[in-house]
Amino acid sequence: MKKFNLKNEIIVVQKSELLEAIDSTKPFAITIEGEIIYEPFVSDKIYIYQGSIKSSTKPLQELFTNAYRVVEDNERVLIKAANAWGDIIKYNKLNCDYDDTSSDGIGDFSDSKLEDMGWNATEFDIKYRELSELLERECDGVLLCVEIEEPYQFSGLGFIYDRECAYKKVFQYCKEKIAYAIENDPDFNTESLTDDEREAAEFFEVRKVSL
Repeated sequence: MKKFNLKNEIIVVQKSELLEAIDSTKPFAITIEGEIIYEPFVSDKIYIYQGSIKSSTKPLQELFTNAYRVVEDNERVLIKAANAWGDIIKYNKLNCDYDDTSSDGIGDFSDSKLEDMGWNATEFDIKYRELSELLERECDGVLLCVEIEEPYQFSGLGFIYDRECAYKKVFQYCKEKIAYAIENDPDFNTESLTDDEREAAEFFEVRKVSL
C-alpha cells in the first residue's frame, strides 16, 4: 500500500477548477489526487474536503477553515490538510476497508470475505492489526493517515485496491500460522482445541486437525 501521510503530503488542485466549484455554490469534494468532484460523491475516492463555500473575493485561505493550509501558486492551489483529520475521517470512514483511528485499534474489516478470515483468525490470537500490516506490505491500496514521529502518534484508514491479493495473502498467512501453532504451541495442540478453534482451523483448511 501507499502510505499517504497528511502530515507530509501536499494536495495540488487546479485553481480554475476550484474557483469554478466555489462559484457554483454547490457541494463539492476534493480528493487526495486533487480532483474536484460534485455530488453525489462516489465511494471509490478518498476525500480531504467535502462541503460548499459561499462565493467570495477573499483569498482562498480565508474561505477554508483554519484546519486547512491553502497556498495559491499561479495556476495551482496547494493544500495541507492534516489538521482537518477529524473531518476527513467522517468523509471516508464508511468507504474504508479498515479503521485504525481509535485507541481500541482495528475491530473488523468492512469486506465480508476478509472479515470471515479475520474473525476466524482471532481464535488463534491472530490480531486484525497483524493482518492489516500484512496487507499494507503485500497488496495495492492506500493507507490514509496522520503519523507523527516524536512523540509517536498514528491514526489511519486503510483502502484495499487489489482484493484478490488481499484474500490470497491473508488466507495463506493465517493457514500457515495456525498450522504452526497446532504443531508447536501446547495451548493449541490438537487434543485441547475448542470447537471454535477446530472450526477456524477447518475454515483455513489446516489438515492436521482431527475432526
